[in-house]
Amino acid sequence: MATESGARPKKAGAFDIRLIIALLIGVYGVILTVMGIWFTSEAERQKAAGVNINLWAGIGMLVVSALFFVWAQVRPLVVPAEPETTEAADTTPAAGE
Repeated sequence: MATESGARPKKAGAFDIRLIIALLIGVYGVILTVMGIWFTSEAERQKAAGVNINLWAGIGMLVVSALFFVWAQVRPLVVPAEPETTEAADTTPAAGE
């Protein structure tokens, strides 16, 4: 997929915002999952109607993080090799014409 000048478009790679979001959600998901497995007391579970909220929220965040990562891999952002030029100023007629 080359342009007129022969330059090839590049993938956004690490600068893809989906990967940054996946990383942030994934880190919080790991923290909550660890807290839910090893550091949640029975008293804290009873406050949440017997549900281990940290564990379930952590697992949910890990799933969402994985979905963002897969999305970024399946449909990568392509950065054009050359910036687009706007010729709107040249094609717009002047007010006096």
